[in-house]
Amino acid sequence: MAQSPANPYSYSTLPNGLRIVHAAQKGEVEYFGVVVDAGSRDEKEHEQGLAHFVEHTIFKGTKKRRSWHIINRMESIGGELNAYTTKEETVIYTVFPRGALNRAAELISDLICQSVFPEGELEKERDVVSDEINSYLDTPSEAIFDDFDENIFAGSSMAHNILGTDSNLTGFTSEMCRGWLDSHYTPSSMALFYSGPSSAKRVFEIAGKNFGHLSHDGSPNDRQIPPINNNFDITLDKGLHQCHTIAGARIPGLLDKQRYAFALLVNMIGGPGMNSLLNFELREKRGLVYTADASSALYSDCGLLTIYYGCDHDDEKQCRELLCNTLTRLHENVTLRALERAKKQFIGQLALSRQNFENAVIAAGRYTLYHGAALTPSQIDDRIKSLNMDDFRQAVSYILPDNLSFLTFK
Repeated sequence: MAQSPANPYSYSTLPNGLRIVHAAQKGEVEYFGVVVDAGSRDEKEHEQGLAHFVEHTIFKGTKKRRSWHIINRMESIGGELNAYTTKEETVIYTVFPRGALNRAAELISDLICQSVFPEGELEKERDVVSDEINSYLDTPSEAIFDDFDENIFAGSSMAHNILGTDSNLTGFTSEMCRGWLDSHYTPSSMALFYSGPSSAKRVFEIAGKNFGHLSHDGSPNDRQIPPINNNFDITLDKGLHQCHTIAGARIPGLLDKQRYAFALLVNMIGGPGMNSLLNFELREKRGLVYTADASSALYSDCGLLTIYYGCDHDDEKQCRELLCNTLTRLHENVTLRALERAKKQFIGQLALSRQNFENAVIAAGRYTLYHGAALTPSQIDDRIKSLNMDDFRQAVSYILPDNLSFLTFK
């Protein structure tokens, strides 16, 4: 199918199996990068934190570039070089002015294929990542999410946090970092993504020139679906001036057809709109919280829906009761009119979010990695429009009060 405003994506595959998704987009800015099917859940116990550490140190030197030259390669023309790690993926990409695609592709290829991880640079970056770990732990509203994961995914590699530990950091060597790349950064485990005005043919040619020589096979990911654990209700006294609470439950993952019902549900109960149910019940109506958010994390074989709020110690019990009552009413009393209104709002919000081309093309790369292709905006909208009352109630049933786990920092 040809590219069009309704379908901006086209796909190609290099002879070595590396997939490419091309998103046609007019303008003076281009995006190019790679999604790698490797994250913290793929680490062995002594490697916990390695995927994230490699993401940091891959910029510290290659066989032909020092860290300063890597930093300046895109920055000197006004571009940016970025990366991040999740439980399942590492993403390395660059945003740059139109006309520098070959420069961008050559640099990312150099990082993946030729990084040498100089020991002196690793030592400096250990301090940086250690500070990141400690800074994160000092922010209860963020650290609580890692603690929640540790409990709900207990017994699996999904439980440990992405940053790792100080003790593991000291053991990471150049050989370990290079070995991680050789094992996981392979053609069959990666997808290239591009958005901008360059043609799909040109992107394919440049990708082939810079990535076509990759041919090694790494170690396949040995991922096991995390066990379903018993619900928990844990309160930890950390001497905080405010309570921080997460309520959550396991849901199906990225490849499940229910994901659109869960996306709609998250948006209704705690999305960015000021009219989200929890924002209205907890903040606008009663002034109990500054913020109440809902989010979902969808992985290749499982998912997690979480609801977060922070409140005064004396208000935590009331906030929890209001949360549970809201979810019960949503399951029992939602009307068809309310559901249609929520779908219309969500589709409108998605239209606005698609103006963030950076997030959109990274998402397309991720879906290409797992699905083989990304859904077009109109396909996504159609799936949301097609949701019926049974679809919605089934999604809500996963997060009814009896199915929720709770973690509170106070």
